[in-house]
Amino acid sequence: MLLRRLRAKGDQIAVLVVLFAIWAALSWRLGVYWVSSPWAAGARFVDGVLDGTLIQHGFYTLAEAVVGFILGAAPATLLPFLIRRRPMLVAIIDPFMVGGYGAPKLALAPLFILWFGIGMESKIVLVAVTVFFIVYFSTLAGVAALNPKLVRMAQVMGANERAVLRHIVFPGAVPYIFTGFRVALPYSIGAAVIAELLSANRGLGFLIQRSAMGYDTTGIFVALVATVCIVFVCNRCLGAAEAYLLRWRPPADTSLPVSAAT
Repeated sequence: MLLRRLRAKGDQIAVLVVLFAIWAALSWRLGVYWVSSPWAAGARFVDGVLDGTLIQHGFYTLAEAVVGFILGAAPATLLPFLIRRRPMLVAIIDPFMVGGYGAPKLALAPLFILWFGIGMESKIVLVAVTVFFIVYFSTLAGVAALNPKLVRMAQVMGANERAVLRHIVFPGAVPYIFTGFRVALPYSIGAAVIAELLSANRGLGFLIQRSAMGYDTTGIFVALVATVCIVFVCNRCLGAAEAYLLRWRPPADTSLPVSAAT
């Protein structure tokens, strides 16, 4: 197991090196005016961290994404459990949920800015709407995938609806819920950045917009790298929370059985 983990880490580092090599090659081939070099972006990134500018704007974007993620994911996680025993209601609202999921969220950003202003509120609402539909459908799939025999067995043994939800339905749906969280997480940060591109005076999207107006490709790449770093850190935190909630599950054994290996 340890050897496989080390090999996976090595492969990840190799892929990262290849990506940086491609970036450097494009910068050399097209010129730094069009594609900033990794070295210039790295130096600017370090300077932004040291003087606090990049941290300030990054935390502003992160705050928008986190608050919007919570406001969107909480009702999206709760709703499938509330309508679990109401298939007719699920069928009624399904077309509207599909329509909301397919609606271009970027087109809603100007409307939210008009309603809630150019401050943080409009970005939070956009993030919440983006996250809601992703988490809802993922959680609904987890609730629907539950084996009904387990529920009937628990009810025969005297379990009420609250006990069934707590000890059977919710644990079975947790992997699906976190799958939705993992998919929605990059979208939440991306939605915050996109909203900042349209109208903001702070945040990573504001840095991208300001750099674009000044034809500063290095500044654009720095803000993009900072966004990727935020997504990576948040994803690791989400993975740790998932591992904690699923600690009751036995670790998956991916080794081949002796009979199959021979």
